Amino acid sequence: MPNRTKTVALVQTQAENAGAQEVARQLEQGFARHGWRTRQIFFFRRTDSFDNEPNVFFCARERPSNLLGVLKLMGELYKEFRREQPDVVVTLQHYGNVIAAPLARFACKPMIVANLSTPPQMVPGSVALADKMLGTAGFYDHIVANSQQTESDYRSYPQPYTRRITRIDHGFFDKSANIGKAEARAQLSLPQDVTLLGCAARLHSMKQIDLAIRILGENREQHLALAGQGPERENLETLAAELGVTDRLHFVGELDTAKMGVFLASIDCFVFPSSMETFGLAVVEAAQAGVPVVANDLDVLREVLAVDGEPCAILIDAQDTRAFAAAVRRVLDDASLSAALTSAGRRLCERYPLDAMIEAYLKLMEPAA
Repeated sequence: MPNRTKTVALVQTQAENAGAQEVARQLEQGFARHGWRTRQIFFFRRTDSFDNEPNVFFCARERPSNLLGVLKLMGELYKEFRREQPDVVVTLQHYGNVIAAPLARFACKPMIVANLSTPPQMVPGSVALADKMLGTAGFYDHIVANSQQTESDYRSYPQPYTRRITRIDHGFFDKSANIGKAEARAQLSLPQDVTLLGCAARLHSMKQIDLAIRILGENREQHLALAGQGPERENLETLAAELGVTDRLHFVGELDTAKMGVFLASIDCFVFPSSMETFGLAVVEAAQAGVPVVANDLDVLREVLAVDGEPCAILIDAQDTRAFAAAVRRVLDDASLSAALTSAGRRLCERYPLDAMIEAYLKLMEPAA
């Protein structure tokens, strides 16, 4: 009788096109190429970004609004684990870790690979405590940190937790697009013949998109295109109106992997004012696609946006609007600087090869294979 194909389930909070979901796509495709049966599991559906993808399960169609809804969601997740009997469960994001790991352990006893993909400052205290307790008690077999900075953020945890940590840097899909700027802008209904800044991020307060909008008040010849969706959109529209820059702010909405390549081809400079990251996948993708980058000066971005000591971006205190705007002007006006950043950025694929990330995960999963 032939051996059963091994199954890996990737579990996270919401279905949308954002960083953690992009990582899940990378892992799912990589695992499938190596013969694993895959299952994408989301606690709830936020957008239609995964509606047409195979092997996807939503525990709930919408985000639960009360305790009963959460319990129903957890019940559906437990039943899904019982049905699928995955050999490995990879959990993403903090709620994915603390909810899915114990339910999976009780339902089918798989290997559990948790991910530290949320900046610790963003994790609610009760969830952080639960995560620490679960990791210390052995509910996670492995815990993946996606950067040196993230790994160091958790090194003060109890030794039974930290000995399970393995650092696996993100790989990423190449978002370079073989398309001209004019055509790219036409596809996205963006203005031609203007200097166009761009940012791809969930419209969430942590991403500080308002600081990118404030650049327009300083650099009055520039426009800004935003790729993403989220709860801050109304506030961002209000800010743009207050600053008198509404006509130079363009929301292109949530984009899939292919359309993100078109977006990056359409812009002259990528701005990234995020207040905290564990890796910064979107800005790494932009730099690798050859777009000059100006980003907030975070320790983790100093780490990841460099190749052999050569910077791939200008890092600046994004809270200082004048300095942020001046850095953007400098990148756009200094052709030699822009060329140096672009040249270094394109080499990020050498530092973060996608196959290396997949192989590192598969190595962790070998005992379950």
